[in-house]
Amino acid sequence: MSSTNTIRASVPAVAVGATGLVTFGTLAATMMQALDTTIANVALPHMQGSLSASQEQVAWVLTSYIVASAIATTPTGYLANRYGVKRIFLIAIVGFTVASMLCGIASSLAEIVFFRLLQGVFGAALVPLSQTTLLDSYPPEKQGAAMAAWGVGVMIGPILGPALGGWLTEYYSWRWVFYINLPIGIATFFALKSALPDSESRRAEPMDFSGFLFLSVAIASLQLMLDRGQSLDWFQSTEIFIECGIAIAAFYLFITHTLTTDKPFIPPQLFRDRNLVGGLVLIAVLGIVLFSTFALLPPFLQRLQGYPVVTAGLVMMPRGIGTMIAMQISGHILNRVDARLPIFFGMLLLAIALYWMSTFSLDVGAQEIVYSGMIQGLGLGFIFVPLSAVTFSTLAPKYRGEGTSLFSLLRNVGSSVGIALAFAYQDYGTKMAHSVLAENITPFNPALIEYINSSGSVNSMNALLSVEAELQRQSAVIGMLGNFHYMAIGVLCAIPLILLLRPGKLGESGHESVMD
Repeated sequence: MSSTNTIRASVPAVAVGATGLVTFGTLAATMMQALDTTIANVALPHMQGSLSASQEQVAWVLTSYIVASAIATTPTGYLANRYGVKRIFLIAIVGFTVASMLCGIASSLAEIVFFRLLQGVFGAALVPLSQTTLLDSYPPEKQGAAMAAWGVGVMIGPILGPALGGWLTEYYSWRWVFYINLPIGIATFFALKSALPDSESRRAEPMDFSGFLFLSVAIASLQLMLDRGQSLDWFQSTEIFIECGIAIAAFYLFITHTLTTDKPFIPPQLFRDRNLVGGLVLIAVLGIVLFSTFALLPPFLQRLQGYPVVTAGLVMMPRGIGTMIAMQISGHILNRVDARLPIFFGMLLLAIALYWMSTFSLDVGAQEIVYSGMIQGLGLGFIFVPLSAVTFSTLAPKYRGEGTSLFSLLRNVGSSVGIALAFAYQDYGTKMAHSVLAENITPFNPALIEYINSSGSVNSMNALLSVEAELQRQSAVIGMLGNFHYMAIGVLCAIPLILLLRPGKLGESGHESVMD
């Protein structure tokens, strides 16, 4: 991915009448890929029984997709430049749709893991190509609205995933969480095939395969370490030590190779652009908070509060409503205000929502969950659209392909890190809370005696089991609340990073850059 390998260079102008169809196609492609990051989560228990797999084995259905997506994202710019945006885009859509169908008909764990790998490989190109295509289809003054449309797919997909996956699994089958991609993929293919102009293949310089290999090994090792760390007790396991060592060594080799080779896989000149650097850091933070929240809330709603899977999805859905509202507002004000202002406002809303969620208890009502989720959704929407636009507002067009790929990569890596840290702290916080609460289980505790008496005889084994079950529930809630508390602090601490972004309104400076 050298400095000449640019998606921009191979994208001709989109006809005025076709812009709407291109917008639909790119939005549908983005949403289809983003939806699959969470739609399968609620279906895992059903897959486990159907495929005769253990809980750890069936988790590879998620891990294989994440690892493949993260690795395959990085060469998107090179491939689009070498073979043309339209060709790569359509191949990615067809491959993703066919892989989704194969996942739905899989009859064994090995088959579905392999097909999920294929799904991740083909789906990795959809998000960066969609973002680049939209940026190239609109003039600078309209790119805020374009990023709002694109952001709907990126953000709403993961938000709707649990609700849609739960509904399909409950009323049809877990296989339909994959079959749902077929009509979307077919409509997307024909929309872009007819509206997206043909893009010429360019004679690109050879790709830096050494850099790509080092980065791929580093990402794969990191993902495996994060995914398996909790079940293997982290660094008490030899496997985790090995995976961590490989990840560190591969990252070191990648950085050393990038700084010493003539045409590196990711040009270091990219990081001279302050907006890009700030945007990459902030999107990683946003990925950590967004996906870890989605990972924590469904178990809280279903296991601790007893919500049916469909109801749990519906309770979480107002986040999507808030996100869509904020995206539309922020997309239309970007050419009037400094882009940093809505980002700042969104981060404040996000911190407020997370702090509110840190005060939940087992008695919290659905109303509070809905309202806090709406505020969180508003915050995410006010952050994502201006951040997506301002990150590339000063980046030289010849680097846009690499920039959008890195943007997607950092969001994915941030998400995986966030989920791993959230579950690790959940486990730690639950154990610590349990040990503290257990100290109060004595014959001299009046509240305990009253609780046991209300449950049955003092000597009843059922009463003692009830006490232990309640301890587990309360401890799990405390562990989850600690997660939300530290997330709120993390978001507040990340606010000064907004200063890394250059001030200004979208469209004032066009796409001028110090790298031009």
